[in-house]
Amino acid sequence: MNDNSLSTLRHLLLLRYNDFKARLTRRLGSADLAGDALQDTWLRLEDGGNIAAVQRPDSYLFRIALNVARDRQRAETRRLTTGEIGELLNIGDDQPNPAQVAEARSELLALEAIMLELPPRQRAILLAARLDGLARRDIAKRYRISVRLVQRELQEAQDYCAARLKRFTSGARETSSGEKALMRVNRLAVEDEE
Repeated sequence: MNDNSLSTLRHLLLLRYNDFKARLTRRLGSADLAGDALQDTWLRLEDGGNIAAVQRPDSYLFRIALNVARDRQRAETRRLTTGEIGELLNIGDDQPNPAQVAEARSELLALEAIMLELPPRQRAILLAARLDGLARRDIAKRYRISVRLVQRELQEAQDYCAARLKRFTSGARETSSGEKALMRVNRLAVEDEE
């Protein structure tokens, strides 16, 4: 289409702007979207480009504006809303914060100190069972004692560590992560005995 035809379409868009906006608003349900679509239509006509001969200029301009509006709607559905972005930014981080890391290290150091208070055989049995994951039978063979004695030594070591760690953490919190770990260890010991 030549420059004369493009100027005719632009002129028609200016003359019938309110009519186009009203029709688009009814069709799209948004006056803002209709106004934006007409603005983009104007810009497309300014760019010119290769436009074939137009039989019905009113329908042609309305169709351009409608397509522009639908393109905008599709683009908007692909973008995140402000609320969605806020939700993503507020997702909890599974990593412990510095205070939790410091507290866990402190509890670990306390547990190490507490374990050093145990008699050597009890400490060795506790480490073999909980750290190395050895079966009671294998521990009994290693130390040449009965399985029953291994169970008793292990229970005494766990009870002692749990009680001492509870005293260590009683001022900090009700139940520490180290204490929870020892409670899990105790539950495992009971399950192993059964």
